[in-house]
Amino acid sequence: MRNFLEFVVSGLVQHPESVSVTAVEKEGMTLFELRMDPSDVGKIIGRNGMTINAIRSLTQAAASNKGVRCAVEIVEDQPVRA
Repeated sequence: MRNFLEFVVSGLVQHPESVSVTAVEKEGMTLFELRMDPSDVGKIIGRNGMTINAIRSLTQAAASNKGVRCAVEIVEDQPVRA
């Protein structure tokens, strides 16, 4: 599932080398955290969130075929300022 998500997101962004997907187990489900170049976040969210919603739908459909629950979240790491 993680590889599928990384493949889809990498195909949509300008900087595919900076895409990373981390799976975190949380409350009986798998949370996939997407990290990418800050300039690519808007492309993944899409107009009115349509692109990220489509990615979430595909991931949830694949997970339900395997009998598991999952969610996809974009993580924007903010630099620490002194």
